[in-house]
Amino acid sequence: MRKALTLLLATALIGGCGIIYRQPVFQGNLLESKNVEQLQVGMTRGQVFSLLGSPPIADPFHQSRWDYVATERRRVGDTEVKNLTLWFEGDSLARWEGEYFPEADSKLAAEMRRFGNLARDKDKPRRPAPSGG
Repeated sequence: MRKALTLLLATALIGGCGIIYRQPVFQGNLLESKNVEQLQVGMTRGQVFSLLGSPPIADPFHQSRWDYVATERRRVGDTEVKNLTLWFEGDSLARWEGEYFPEADSKLAAEMRRFGNLARDKDKPRRPAPSGG
């Protein structure tokens, strides 16, 4: 009984110290710097869409505004929110402002590989497709 209580107490202390790795959680649009840097005043909505993808927030009352919102959570209560807002006049990009997580997807992948919990599909040999015959 005493050993079980000691083990339970040690587990609780280690868990509360932050020694245990907690995977970061990204939600929203993870934009690449090379795409955001290509934005130019006068681009059409279609051109912006092909660079950045669909904005996660579509406000029917403000159709001339696109918001790309992303959050990063490392620990409970430690959440960072970034918002890149684009304004259109008609079908043309007029201006943009805000922040985003540049290259967060590649940084996250590198961090995950360090802890060994990311699949390495590129390293696996591909099997030929079965022949239909």
